[in-house]
Amino acid sequence: MADEAALKGLLLKGLAGDEAAHRTFLTEAAALLRAFFRSRLRGRNEDAEDLVQETLVALHTRRESYDPNYPLTAWLYAIARYRLIDFLRRAKHRAHASLDGVDVGEPDPDYQASDARRDVATLLDKLPEKQRTAIRMVKLEERSVKETADATGLTESDIKISIHRGLKTLMRLMGQEQPQETGK
Repeated sequence: MADEAALKGLLLKGLAGDEAAHRTFLTEAAALLRAFFRSRLRGRNEDAEDLVQETLVALHTRRESYDPNYPLTAWLYAIARYRLIDFLRRAKHRAHASLDGVDVGEPDPDYQASDARRDVATLLDKLPEKQRTAIRMVKLEERSVKETADATGLTESDIKISIHRGLKTLMRLMGQEQPQETGK
């Protein structure tokens, strides 16, 4: 596993247009994030893996916001903590919604769309329909896997697999879509 200096070097090379360095950075970051989320979501490895993928997407789409004057891992874990808080908030919201008579899966009004989500939406359009629909409904519209399965006619396993494969495809697509405008 890469240390702080090596990770920072990879990110900075990626920002300068080195696609291989950026892919390596994302791979190394995934290992750190996997340990981070699994230690906090013991026994929920599937949720932890989803959060790893979501955080990698956020790291990719917000990489320009990184200030090299600060430690990279602090920035990385801050994004991971926000993702974890969002996840726990969504889980709590769903639990309360079912108890309070509010429609389960109703979007949290405090949860606004961000620039990263718009970037992700552009990438989502490149996915197969099944994966795109599963990710949009569960990850962006915050519907449960069961609700999404009921709405699409797919099984819950199909939805989970589609999300997992779709997020992996997104990571691969992001590795191929490095900024072309740098230096031009």
